Amino acid sequence: MTDSIPSRFGAIIIGDEILSGKRQDGHLAKVISLLSARGLSLSWAEYLGDEPAHISTTLRRTMQSSDIVFCFGGIGATPDDYTRQAAADAAELVIERHPGAVAEIEARFGEGAYPKRVLMADFPQGAELIPNPVNRVPGFSLGRHYFMPGFPEMAWPMTEWILDTHYAHLFHQQDFSEASILVFDAGESQLIDLMNSIVANYPDLKLFSLPKLDQRRTIELGVKGPVKTVEAGIAEIRTGVTHAGFSWSPIL
Repeated sequence: MTDSIPSRFGAIIIGDEILSGKRQDGHLAKVISLLSARGLSLSWAEYLGDEPAHISTTLRRTMQSSDIVFCFGGIGATPDDYTRQAAADAAELVIERHPGAVAEIEARFGEGAYPKRVLMADFPQGAELIPNPVNRVPGFSLGRHYFMPGFPEMAWPMTEWILDTHYAHLFHQQDFSEASILVFDAGESQLIDLMNSIVANYPDLKLFSLPKLDQRRTIELGVKGPVKTVEAGIAEIRTGVTHAGFSWSPIL
């Protein structure tokens, strides 16, 4: 799918087990890493419990955008897997059995595909398949929304396949960079005037201030945005911190 360039990448991570703490999420960090390796960035992420109405409402909202959205979890065949139906409801589609998905599941499980495993071939009408290199039970896509299982060993190579197959034309095309310094022995309140000046002088940049609570009071102070503007912004930050009387070091 290369007919237009969407503005943002997003992630939706679904499952009560994540919100209850029974399982630790690894999808967010992995998606960020996969995108970063390709010169891309994640704009937003949402965690959802196993609540069909909430999943459907969220997908209905995100489907109205041009965002590329990776959705993890809830596409199995057990009673607590709601994502397939929620996606169909959000897109106002019916669920139907996908012949290509049936073929994949039969190829993997033979007669064992019936009567239950084949239920995982039931997708929203018109869905396209996402190949699963682990057990051949595919995920599916609707437009720019991509639905994958919650299992990392399956979902992560599927995410790479999506990026490399559909969005290679976007790799390393963004005019984007990030730069920051470590400021020592300063409190954020002592740098607010400098921060406000940077925000006013460089409206194209996003400023960030990240205090570190360790033995020495330290703040990571930086900006991200267009490359040339970042270079100017971080230079002004360095100068301002020096003039304020604080020591700093670059982050390489």
